[in-house]
Amino acid sequence: MDKVIEDHELESPDKQQAAKQSTLVSVVVNIGLTITQVFAGIVSGSQGLIADGIHSLTDLVADFVVLFANHHSGKEADDDHHYGHQRYETAASLFLGVSLLAVGVGMLFKAGDKIINPLASGQIQILALYVALGSLIAKELLFRYMLVAAKRVRSSMLVANAWHARSDAASSLVVAVGIVGSLFGYPVLDSVGALVVGLMVAKTGWTFSWDALHDLMDRAASTVEYQRIEHIIQSTPGVKGFHDLRTRKMGDMILVDVHIEVDANSTVQIGHDIALSAGNQIKKELPVLNVMTHIDPV
Repeated sequence: MDKVIEDHELESPDKQQAAKQSTLVSVVVNIGLTITQVFAGIVSGSQGLIADGIHSLTDLVADFVVLFANHHSGKEADDDHHYGHQRYETAASLFLGVSLLAVGVGMLFKAGDKIINPLASGQIQILALYVALGSLIAKELLFRYMLVAAKRVRSSMLVANAWHARSDAASSLVVAVGIVGSLFGYPVLDSVGALVVGLMVAKTGWTFSWDALHDLMDRAASTVEYQRIEHIIQSTPGVKGFHDLRTRKMGDMILVDVHIEVDANSTVQIGHDIALSAGNQIKKELPVLNVMTHIDPV
């Protein structure tokens, strides 16, 4: 006898609102930084600052991807998506991870080219350094704000976007170091810093891309979550045992399949109630979207 436990609420209003609010804050910050960095770069003669401003502008694309995914992932199940639209978030995480990886690799190539073909340092005004440091502080604060919001609502997509903001802070650090190096006549510091930061950004992008790809391939829940599900099932009154417990990720939620063993002399109603009790407790304690149970008499 198969029994599908009622679906968990797909997206809480709090999660939707937190994702929207944090992303809109990122949009506003990136617009402000883009205007400030490009203008200050032109005035001060810093090409690095202009490039960083353009980088901030490209981050708006990631922000709008998050807003798009946040809107669609909250949709309820329909005829074409029986389990809802949670994987919009996973797809967005994959996009953000690939973006970070591309930015990191680009920084590595650019830094390598500067080391092989060094350019003579130009005259840069001190204004460029002040703006670069201000951008670094703003992006680091944005990262911390977004990461707190992401962890509070347990959204891997928002975590990825937060680390995207951290990559911007890293790029601003590279620009600041490069400006200082140029001011003191050592432009090679820009290239060395870019290599280090490029490796960090590329590694972060690879990690997020790999994790999102595994989630799209129905990766199981974490070991801790799996063991917690086992404990809940085993401790449910009326459960004699269980087997064939399987889990898979659906966005930030989990789908569970399990065979539950009950007393062979129990009625269908009793078996149903035992399965329902186990499923409801699992969804209460863990981010589980759906629990499919098969009742086996023993």
